[in-house]
Amino acid sequence: MVLGWFKKKKNEDAGQAFDPTQATVRDLVQGAFLDYDLKTWEVREVFEYDWGDNFFSDEFLLTTADEKIYLSVEDGDDLFISVSTKIIIHDIEEDVVGYTIRNETPPMKLTYQGETYYRKSESIGYWRNVNNDKWTELVSWLYYDRDQKNILTIEQWGEEEFEASRGKVVQEFEFSNIIMP
Repeated sequence: MVLGWFKKKKNEDAGQAFDPTQATVRDLVQGAFLDYDLKTWEVREVFEYDWGDNFFSDEFLLTTADEKIYLSVEDGDDLFISVSTKIIIHDIEEDVVGYTIRNETPPMKLTYQGETYYRKSESIGYWRNVNNDKWTELVSWLYYDRDQKNILTIEQWGEEEFEASRGKVVQEFEFSNIIMP
């Protein structure tokens, strides 16, 4: 899943010792554990997005025994965090795929499960699983609900491959007990 609006500058703090007792969502790696929403989650996979101009964002696949969510972290001017799950794109009321193929951009307004979302941004970039060096190009569109608490993301990979996710904006304090591998 994408989140092209999550952009951060790569900042390599070479030479600074890492204190695992002070780990935050910015420090997560594969194999780490953390508590969120009264559950303990494991970081199963780590993804990186390159949005150009030395801006990057991170995404983490978090799992429990029976759930999976995506945690997206943008550490730019302000820390921006969201949690989302993939949804079936055809469950969105509008014909997102057909409209986007015809118009090279999705509609400005989308409806999912009775909630209306408004397009805020479009980001073009590259994605990779940090376990390999293969980058894949994508386009990501971010939508917010009226209260700007819930988000909907549409991603286009290639000419006709689309994915969608729905989630919410969260705060760093909602994550605790981070245990690094």
